[in-house]
Amino acid sequence: MSAISNVIEEFLKELIKEANGVIEIQRNELALQFECAPSQINYVLSTRFTPYKGYYIESRRGGGGYIKIIKVNLQNDLHMKKIIRDVLSDGITEMKAYQIIGVLLDEGVINEREGEILKASISDRALDCSLSDKNTLRASILRNVLLILIN
Repeated sequence: MSAISNVIEEFLKELIKEANGVIEIQRNELALQFECAPSQINYVLSTRFTPYKGYYIESRRGGGGYIKIIKVNLQNDLHMKKIIRDVLSDGITEMKAYQIIGVLLDEGVINEREGEILKASISDRALDCSLSDKNTLRASILRNVLLILIN
């Protein structure tokens, strides 16, 4: 199943690249094109096009429904503040925080050394408190760093 997921992911990423960061697709049409169940498309979208990986997804259900995928430009994008607010409002796990740092590295917003410093500062080892407090504190640190980076 992961092979078809990889193909769908690469196809969508190529479309996004060609369309300057924003595409609208219909889930059922894409499922027909790849001869898979619509749930496979949902799986790819929910695991590979997440805010933690630098994407913002809008959807509208119904007959004329669509899914809009937006590749967030981390340095000057209107969606970035919303993603920061939504994703980092309650807390974030170490793994998801590392995914965000990976996107920052991929986009050239930070360099390798800055990425390692940021990872070290929000790691479970560095945060000396309970797990729920760690996730909340990690989100607060990451939110503040991101807000500085995008301004």
